[in-house]
Amino acid sequence: MKAELRGNSQSVPLQNPNHFTTAQNSISSALTGCLSTLDGACIEKLLLHCASALETNDVTLAQQVMWVLNNVASSIGDPNQRLASYFLKALISRASRVCPTPVNFNTATGGGAGGGPTFHRRLMSVTELAGYVDLIPWHRFGFCASNGAILKAIQGFPRIHILDFSITHCMQWPTLIDALAKGPADPPMLRISVLSWRPRVPPLLNASIEEIGHRLTNFAKYRDVPFEFNIVEIGIPQESSSDILHHYDLLLRQLNPSQLNLRVDEALVVNCQNWLRYLPDEQMGSSTSSNLVSCRDSFLDMVRNLSPRIVTMVDEDCDLGATAGLASRITSCFNYMWIPFDALETFLPKNSPQRIEYEADIGHKIENIVGFEGIQRIERLESFTKLSQRMGTKGFLSVPFCEETVKEVKTLLDEHASGWGMKKDEDNTLILTWKGHNSVYATVWVPRPVEPWENSIPN
Repeated sequence: MKAELRGNSQSVPLQNPNHFTTAQNSISSALTGCLSTLDGACIEKLLLHCASALETNDVTLAQQVMWVLNNVASSIGDPNQRLASYFLKALISRASRVCPTPVNFNTATGGGAGGGPTFHRRLMSVTELAGYVDLIPWHRFGFCASNGAILKAIQGFPRIHILDFSITHCMQWPTLIDALAKGPADPPMLRISVLSWRPRVPPLLNASIEEIGHRLTNFAKYRDVPFEFNIVEIGIPQESSSDILHHYDLLLRQLNPSQLNLRVDEALVVNCQNWLRYLPDEQMGSSTSSNLVSCRDSFLDMVRNLSPRIVTMVDEDCDLGATAGLASRITSCFNYMWIPFDALETFLPKNSPQRIEYEADIGHKIENIVGFEGIQRIERLESFTKLSQRMGTKGFLSVPFCEETVKEVKTLLDEHASGWGMKKDEDNTLILTWKGHNSVYATVWVPRPVEPWENSIPN
């Protein structure tokens, strides 16, 4: 999506444009022409100029661009201004770490960027999290599509085991339990396993995973669905920037059939909701090894070796991979993250605490995407196109969603603003759209059967 396609921010009079246009390291004439009306396209150019200045240690230019951004960015303005305020904060955070000498960036922390209410991220209650998830269909779309695929795949099986890799604290499963209770036959025995560890990313909850399991167990009992909740205890050291690759390698080593308590009489489902992006894509292995593999690929190898009945994959359709440079990340992220900011604009007031909270969590992601490099950058989305290529390489085949699931997703979207839509990709994928632009994809995969000749290939 091009920034030009978005609605323009209102004109913002600059307090001292000469400070910007007459500087020794001036911005290009094409950019200075934007100063009278800073729309999305011009804001994106300013962000790129600031990033370039920081990468070349041009502190003076970085400060000047931040000053201009500060005059247009506003945490309670229109979607472009609100988004710009979080990018500005991310660039200031980056500058505080990468500049070779101490620099005062206070000129870019007041005014527009600092205007409006200050929100501090907090732990949500389970009830608040439910409202958070229902705000826009960002999460519910993937829940609905995946649950429909799971229900179809497990038909006729008396015992089901779902390995749940997600960041939304099991908010997906009450709907599935309810659907099993309403089925034409007696519901199967359902077992859900979750890890004792999750990435420390929003949304954050004030309830333990044990309490969540207790709530699900009570709900399943109320709906007369045989149910078991299992926590897979993962012993890993506290994360730090110096050992994060080892951290994830240790995590994956513990995901084996014994630790996962797999049972031969269960149909296995592996559910991945916004999960793969947090697995590093740097190759691991000793310097003498010729078989280097990333955590992300190791995870998929592990999943395939478990021989699941299906694998559901849901994530945001944006390319912010491990090899993406800063300029590329800013462009992709700015044009992509505009979607939720614009969607929230359609029904929540500018000073709504609920809206500010949701946007602050997006801002947390933006800071990691823009402010960090290497293994410190944990937000590494990959587009559906790249995910599809990866899954094919790792031995998976995509399968289509049934028409009933498609209808259920459409019904869900009817509950939200008219800008939300869905399209079916030719690769068996459902894609959530906002005003025609891709936001979230949902896919279903099965392990490709091993050909006889493959078994004869030596390791």
